[in-house]
Amino acid sequence: MPTLPREQPEPSPVKPHESRRIAESFGVDVQRYDRSRPGYPDALVARIVAGSPGRDVLDVGCGTGIAARQLQAAGCAVLGVEPDARMAEFARARGLQVEVASFEAWQPAGRTYDAIIAAQSWHWVDPVAGAVKAAQVLRPGGRLAIFGHAYEPPIEVAEPFAAAYRRVAPGSPLARQPARRPLDFYQAAYAKVADKIRVTGQFDELEQWEFDWQQTYTRDQWLNLLPTTGGLTQLRPDQLAEIWDAVGSAIDSLGGRFTMTYATLAATAVRANTP
Repeated sequence: MPTLPREQPEPSPVKPHESRRIAESFGVDVQRYDRSRPGYPDALVARIVAGSPGRDVLDVGCGTGIAARQLQAAGCAVLGVEPDARMAEFARARGLQVEVASFEAWQPAGRTYDAIIAAQSWHWVDPVAGAVKAAQVLRPGGRLAIFGHAYEPPIEVAEPFAAAYRRVAPGSPLARQPARRPLDFYQAAYAKVADKIRVTGQFDELEQWEFDWQQTYTRDQWLNLLPTTGGLTQLRPDQLAEIWDAVGSAIDSLGGRFTMTYATLAATAVRANTP
């Protein structure tokens, strides 16, 4: 969707993991982020746990701990690695152990894990260096699971958003993106993630998973979520207000709510037993 640049190619040569200013901007309003962002399907969490040799989990780019808390509830011991100190502090206050660093710079100090997860955060990690480091930190048979939500609001909401975004931020790469993307666009992005994992030669059983579900949003719920997305975290209040007006009016025209169809996609692999 246009508000989430995570798997969308930018016309400039800057890659997402090089855009540190955006990558570390999500902590502007951690309360809103944690309250508004959706969790992950229970079936995904159960499959990660069942497909890992143990319960020690490393969460790369853990944010406020949304995915980590779900893994904890499933009986896992989770360590988060998060570059934004504001998000790390929030996650710690809710019972998660977090170390502040980018994954590339993080020092494992000899620690290894049964699973490494990255919930809507791997696009901020160098895809080659990240896959190599994951192989170093995972125990033999350990699982790497990179996942996130693909979702597009109905066209009645997506088009007013895109038009308003083009008006308030004409210089942003997102302003040149279409209002909606087909699902196969996101599926192809996760296939590229799998390719980067494969070339390390350290992983077996590469798979792509998909979990489909729906969630209904009221006008207020959707407007609360919008400012937590990558394209909007750095906008001025007046720019946000113009987008809110356009999107709010669009949702009002639909009766004040709409139902979103989600596809939670994952690229996953198992650490080979060979050194």
